Amino acid sequence: MNSSRPYILRALHQWIVDNECTPHILVDANYPQVKVPPGYAADGQIVLNTAPAAVRYFEIDNQAVSFEALFSGAPFSLYVPIAAVLAIYARENGQGMFFDAHSDVLADDDEELLDESASDTDEPPTILHAVDSETPADPIDPDDEPPKPPSSGRPSLRIIK
Repeated sequence: MNSSRPYILRALHQWIVDNECTPHILVDANYPQVKVPPGYAADGQIVLNTAPAAVRYFEIDNQAVSFEALFSGAPFSLYVPIAAVLAIYARENGQGMFFDAHSDVLADDDEELLDESASDTDEPPTILHAVDSETPADPIDPDDEPPKPPSSGRPSLRIIK
């Protein structure tokens, strides 16, 4: 069966745009065949604004997300294999979806690429998990500090290892 990830990405991207929000995708910049501008990735990841006003030639097919965008005023063609997309969310409110780096929505070909790239490094893969500030992930330990209320600033992603 085909991977469901490209279908989910297309649907969520359209949903975010239809709700007049700015779609952003979080990409594993170290994934094989990823083509993003050098020097813009931090910690092996890059967040890309994929709003229709910010990109040209935007396409999500079953293999990759591709488009052209300006970086420091210069056009750059980006190519992101579907398996390298770690999340898609709306900048304004953080609503969207996070994907496990090794989730079951990967196609067999994508898993083979990940296995090949994992053999090149001794570092374990980073897996992102959605963090819901309203529902604690673990039972409350009395020795822990009480949770801080969410700030009213921009949404952000947090890596949990």
